[in-house]
Amino acid sequence: MFRHTPVRLTTYTVDAFADRPFAGNPAVVVPLQSWLPDALMQAMAAEHNVSETAFFVADGPGQWHLRWFNPKVEVPICGHATLATAFVLVHELGAPAPLRFRTQAGILSVSRDADRFVLDFPANVPEWTHRSPPGLAAALGAVPREVWKARDWICLFDNAETVRALTPDHARIASLSDPMQGGQARVIVTAAADDGVHDIESRYFAARVGVNEDPVTGMAHTQLVPFWARRLGKTTLVCRQSSPRGGTLWCDLAGDRVRLGGHAVLYARSEVCLPAERLIAQPLSA
Repeated sequence: MFRHTPVRLTTYTVDAFADRPFAGNPAVVVPLQSWLPDALMQAMAAEHNVSETAFFVADGPGQWHLRWFNPKVEVPICGHATLATAFVLVHELGAPAPLRFRTQAGILSVSRDADRFVLDFPANVPEWTHRSPPGLAAALGAVPREVWKARDWICLFDNAETVRALTPDHARIASLSDPMQGGQARVIVTAAADDGVHDIESRYFAARVGVNEDPVTGMAHTQLVPFWARRLGKTTLVCRQSSPRGGTLWCDLAGDRVRLGGHAVLYARSEVCLPAERLIAQPLSA
């Protein structure tokens, strides 16, 4: 039987918001000449089985069209996979910074600050609420002192040790409802840091969208930075996400924008082999 020659694509696995391998948040980055079918990109993201796989195509001088898929769905915006993409463009493909990305969330830019990449993202300002999802405390296994709402639910605890010690019931978190997110509740837990190095600590749980605990979450910090800037009375924060892998972000609140700085390291440069009959070229999305 005649077999089509497989099409081979180079992919990069990058640990974002990390200064060494096996830390931070891994993302797979896939450079493309033109778009693959959406179903194929979703299948690749499920096969990679990291919190995000980023795909990009050139979109003019200094700009790329960028999309992100987690193992279950395409997402409209992602911080760590944007950082990973910038790392690949600069260090693997020789693109000069600053970089611009056209995304579902608008134009996002990434610059350099010495050895860090700095993402410029919209801020998401939380509001206090007395109407948290029923069962939230039971799902976390602890009662937060306050609950706030931005894109995600923000649960404030009295100390960082409580945040680090949480062992949430991810099945219960997956069952929490959030009408503002199409029923998909995502939960940030946070407290002031206690190590004399960082200003704040946090963790992030999103079982409903296929990620029980995200290692380091850029989008969480677009909410945490304005939340803590008001409480601490300063706009520059060093933030620690205390997942088992862990990661540090150097953040600044600038009006309605949050600048998220972090390191990244290359873990793997790989080749995937795709069946040619599934590679039906698609035009750029509007």
